[in-house]
Order: sequence, then structure tokens, then C-alpha cells
Amino acid sequence: MSVLTQRFPLSEAVSVGDLVSELRAEPPGGRLRVGDPRVVEFVTKFARKLLAPATARRFPELASLGFFLRKGEIAKALSTLDTTGGALRFPRGLVFHVPPANVDTIFVYSWALSALAGNHNVVRVSSRSAGAAEAVLEALNAALSEVDPSVAAAITATQRMVTYDRSDEVSGALSLAADLRVIWGGDGSVAALRKYPLAPHARDLTFPDRSSFAIASVAGWQRASEAERRAAAEGFYNDSYWFDQAACSSPRAVFWVGDAAGAQAAGQEFRTLLAAVLATKQHVTEPAMAVQKRVSAYGAAVDGLVKEIAFDGNGLATLELADPAVLPREWLGAGTFANARVSTLSDLVPIVLRKDQTVGQFGFTAEELTAFAHELAGRGVDRIVPFGSALTFSAVWDGYDLLAEFSRLVTVQ
Repeated sequence: MSVLTQRFPLSEAVSVGDLVSELRAEPPGGRLRVGDPRVVEFVTKFARKLLAPATARRFPELASLGFFLRKGEIAKALSTLDTTGGALRFPRGLVFHVPPANVDTIFVYSWALSALAGNHNVVRVSSRSAGAAEAVLEALNAALSEVDPSVAAAITATQRMVTYDRSDEVSGALSLAADLRVIWGGDGSVAALRKYPLAPHARDLTFPDRSSFAIASVAGWQRASEAERRAAAEGFYNDSYWFDQAACSSPRAVFWVGDAAGAQAAGQEFRTLLAAVLATKQHVTEPAMAVQKRVSAYGAAVDGLVKEIAFDGNGLATLELADPAVLPREWLGAGTFANARVSTLSDLVPIVLRKDQTVGQFGFTAEELTAFAHELAGRGVDRIVPFGSALTFSAVWDGYDLLAEFSRLVTVQ
């Protein structure tokens, strides 16, 4: 029988059969419930580990994760669960999470919300994970050693993070045991995992391939102060470069909305400010990535998608689109952005596809953005957020209210 390496809680290798049996058992202190105080205590202890200055400086994305998991933020998220009509809310049961390898922290958000909903969880952590993911696992194990023994016993019995080589036996057994399977990482991952059957009552929660873009108002840019413009460039840097632009919510294109002359001037100033941020952050582009960007850029030009290419060193490449409606949504290399101008937000509506997830925005009013969302009418785009917030995780993601998805309702009449 295949064995798994247990990364949290740290343990000897375990067989998939034993793992499932242990997770199906009732934990010490009784079953978990939605918002269980034992889980809240552990998660908030873990959050404090992530917010420690040494960790936050080394991995800024972990500071965002730590903030999301603070006790006050947890209470706010749990308070949104609607139990109107006399319905009672309970955990779904056992949840199997399969996160992507290219975004080191997404598995923690998925796991934490499911645990806060009272579920028993098993998370497959990629063997290719490094850096921030390793820091997360260290923080989890450190937090477990510091909480009350009764809390530690409940967490140990119900929450597992494992690594295993590709295995039909393991993935099949975990899928069949799950009450809910959560699949991140793209269309290929969803298709690969769906070949393993679920129990008849179980279902999938999937996060397939998504793409994102940014919009900037020419008029809004012109109204903005120098400090606001610099802050926009820094926010855009955080949105784009933290995960080498590979996160589903990182923008791959920028649309300037307004008149042509204003868009050209604003775009040039924005790119100058962004290049300054890259220099200040001492951003380093690896040689292989620099080559990838040029190959992608020249390939897009050969395909007729691009009418002009500009490289600002190795860190930033701007591809001026021949037609804003023909938008390359694939990853072209970290720091590579398609660029185009449209007259109004309404011009973007026919361009949007269902796979478009996040729109980062600068310079628009709330009324303009709300009107844009209504015009889209669900054809695509799940989030519209300010520059600097594209990677900020929310309990509502890809159009799903995750706490609600991780729990179920029982009606009593």
C-alpha cells in the first residue's frame, strides 16, 4: 500500500488507509462544529507566527495570510454565515484539498476556511513546494506545540497535510473518502482529479484556469496626486511580481480607459514609476525568465497580436495590442503585460470571458465600477479590486462563498 509523508502534524510515514481511518474517527473532546473554539485558537496562534517580523520580512505574502487569519478577521468571516429561516449549519465532513504548486500559500486559505467550518481536512502539499510553503508548515507545527494540549489533540486528529508522489491508489482513496474535494491549479488538474470517483453524496469545488487584467482611468490618473500614482505603481508591482505573475489573480494586461493622448501619457508615466519600483525593490529577473519574455513577446508579434514591443530592462515588457479585443490570456513570462486603450468601460464588456477572474482598477469611482459589473452581468469577472489588492484573499473567491461551501444546512420544522 502506498505511503504518504505527513508534513503537518509532523509524523512518520502513514498509509492512505490509516490516514482515512484516523480522519474519520471522532476527535478527543468531541466533534468539531462550525466556528469551533479549538480551531479558532489554533488558527490565531498560527497567524501570530506568520506575522512575526522575521517571517513577514522574508515572505511578505505570509503577512497578508496572517492578517487574514487574525481572530477579529475570523470572527468577521464567521458572522457572515446566514442561518436564516431556522436552518442549522454543520460541517460537511472530510474535505480533500489539492492546491496548485505555483502559488505557495493558497492551500492555507483553503484549509483554514474549511477547518473553521468544522471539517476534518487532508491537504496534498506539492513536493515541489519551497520557500513560503515550507515556512507555513514550520509555523503550523510550531503553533501546534504551543497551544493547549486539548486543542493540539483535536487538531492532530482532524487536520493533516501530506506529500505523496503521483499515485492512483492514494488520490483515488482520498477522493472516495471525501465529502467534498477542492481542486485548485487549472483545467488540467481538474480533469486529472475528476477521473477518481467520489462518493455519491460528495461533490467537487473546482478552481480551473483563470486570467486577470487591470484597468486604469485616464481621468482618474490625471486627478491623482504624485503620491497616489507612486502608490498605484507599487500596488501593481505587488499584484504582479510576488508570484512571478503566475497567480490567477495577477494582471496580464492593462487597459487604459479614456482619450488616446491622455492614455499614452499616463501609460508612459505609469511604466516609468513601475520601473522605479522594480529598481527600489532590487527585483532580479533570472536569465531564463528574461529569455522567456522575449520569446513570448516576439511570438505574439509574429501572430499579429502585437503592434509594438517595449522592454524596460529585463523586469518589464509592454506589448501594445493591435486589437484590444484580441487579448492574450496565457502567461507570457513574469513582468510581461499586454497594453491597450479603450474609450469607455463598456468597450471592455464584449472582451470579457467567463475565465476572467480579477480586475485590478485605479482611478474609477464606485458608481463607475458598479455600472461596469452590472453590464458584465455574470459573463465573467468575479472580483474588482484596487491596485495592490489582487492577491488579497477573501472568503468569497471565484464567485464562491467558501465558508458556505464548506458547510451544509439542516432545516428543522
